[in-house]
Amino acid sequence: MNHDPDWALYRTLLAVLDAGSLSAAARALGTTQPTVARHVDALESALGADLFVRSQRGLEPTELAVSLRPHARTMATTAAALLRAASGAQGDFAGTVRITASDVVGVEHLPPILTRLRRAHPALAIELALSDVVGDLLAREADIAIRMVEPTQGALLARRLPPVDLGFHAHRDYLDRAGTPAAIGDLSAHDVIGYDTETPALRAMAARLPPLDRRTFALRADSNLAQVAAIRSGFGIGICQVAIARRDPALVRVLPAITLTLPLWIVMHEDLKTNARCRAVFDALVEGLDLSEAAPGATATC
Repeated sequence: MNHDPDWALYRTLLAVLDAGSLSAAARALGTTQPTVARHVDALESALGADLFVRSQRGLEPTELAVSLRPHARTMATTAAALLRAASGAQGDFAGTVRITASDVVGVEHLPPILTRLRRAHPALAIELALSDVVGDLLAREADIAIRMVEPTQGALLARRLPPVDLGFHAHRDYLDRAGTPAAIGDLSAHDVIGYDTETPALRAMAARLPPLDRRTFALRADSNLAQVAAIRSGFGIGICQVAIARRDPALVRVLPAITLTLPLWIVMHEDLKTNARCRAVFDALVEGLDLSEAAPGATATC
């Protein structure tokens, strides 16, 4: 290595790797293609090795570039965490807090909670990263995570809430048209909404409900939001959170004896528990995300 490269060069490298071209990386970074090209050239010069091979298909990353990618992403998440930490004083309800959650939680449950939080703390800004992929809090990919699996990493402050109940639901219009199943075996005569890609968790769920077979689904989608939307539209019968269906009088729970559950955890890096804004968001999520019908108290673990 000729010299220690500037972080901005690694940021550009990551953008090119993610975007797949110089022009797309430039758009993502809000800069120009010549600037991105100069950054790549400067990093290659500093490292003394090629990072990309130019071909008719565009830029092909070399083995070195691929090996640098996870380290560059760690630098990016650390830099973002640094900016969030610096965005407000330690004792103030001001600055930025980044939350990661699933699409369904982010769309169906968080908006009213975040609205109340914003009204209580107008100087607080929220970054919302929605994905079913579990983020790494120890790498500071987010400040707070809402998870449907028990956290396994150390150095985390975790609050376990009552589990989330799931059940079969359908729109009244669909049931008026197709009838209501009396037993799970009756689903074979109905339009069932289900998953597309089978995962170990879904296989375990299907084992508890033998008639559920991907090949028989009338609609297959890996997006839980798409499944909920299809249920609401009257497409057929699908599984969704009982708490979501309770809000819509047009949705009817069918086969109510069948209930599946998911754990629900609010997780934060323990270093942030004395940070006023992070603690305020953490506590607001704990209070607002009790999705059980009886809303019993939550159990805390550290």
